[in-house]
Amino acid sequence: MIRFPRSLVVSVLAAVVVLTAGALPALAKSSTVSTTGNDISWPQCGKTFPSGQAFGIVGVNHGLANNLNSCLASELSWAALSTGNALPTGFPKAGLYVNTADPGSVVPAVADWPTDNCDPNQVSKSSCSPTVDLLYGSCAGLNDQACAWQYGWNRAIQDMLWLIATPTSSGVSNLPSTYWWWLDVETANTWESGVSGLANNVADLRGMVAALKSTAETASGVPLGGVTTVGIYSTSSQWGQITSSSAVGYSDLVGLPDWIPGARTLSGAQANCSLSGFTTAKPTATQWFGRPYDGDFACP
Repeated sequence: MIRFPRSLVVSVLAAVVVLTAGALPALAKSSTVSTTGNDISWPQCGKTFPSGQAFGIVGVNHGLANNLNSCLASELSWAALSTGNALPTGFPKAGLYVNTADPGSVVPAVADWPTDNCDPNQVSKSSCSPTVDLLYGSCAGLNDQACAWQYGWNRAIQDMLWLIATPTSSGVSNLPSTYWWWLDVETANTWESGVSGLANNVADLRGMVAALKSTAETASGVPLGGVTTVGIYSTSSQWGQITSSSAVGYSDLVGLPDWIPGARTLSGAQANCSLSGFTTAKPTATQWFGRPYDGDFACP
């Protein structure tokens, strides 16, 4: 999955890229019911999907935080077919992950870097209700914690709008609150460094979590946000390079579930459940490298 680097008005929804649900690609044959899961995203578009998995996690993005996975509809339908077999209490059989990044230090500034606290995906400037975070204050287009938080907020809102605009088959929900969402936090994407840079990265991630858990609605009244569980996909090493526990607001990230990669086999992934987490005492899920798709294990 994640080895590849991974913002409400009606007019906005109309402009969202149209996803074609179509028929599900062929599923890999399986003679047994699995107790493990798989994660897939844009690299699996047009390819055979796993089958018989206990749970499935689908990437919303195409490698970068501001790109859409064009196969989201069919892959979401695939995840919904998961068996839910032998999963720990509360662990969902279908989940989503999104790419994250903080390009605040990029020169010239990226086109979607915020200039204020108006989420361009959600409202027009003339009807803006600012989403200012009390810890950081107002964004004025600078590379600071206030704008980093707003950037993260905007990206998560966009991800949820993409989901809501996804045509789904019967029994498959496109409401954000239906799923657990995982933030893919890896050094392969764009992040800042230094004391102020790590503080900005933390603000960015806090903005994403805040948006996903918000109680906002679309212009037509569709729930936007309301996500109950937001987790982090990363390793202790990468998390340590991207964030700082001394940064303002870091405590809001403590306690989020961890999904840890790095194993080469299922037994290795199972063993990794005993590792110390980077935001929690122990991982909630682990991943092992596989071909043609990665495998995942829900820790008991």
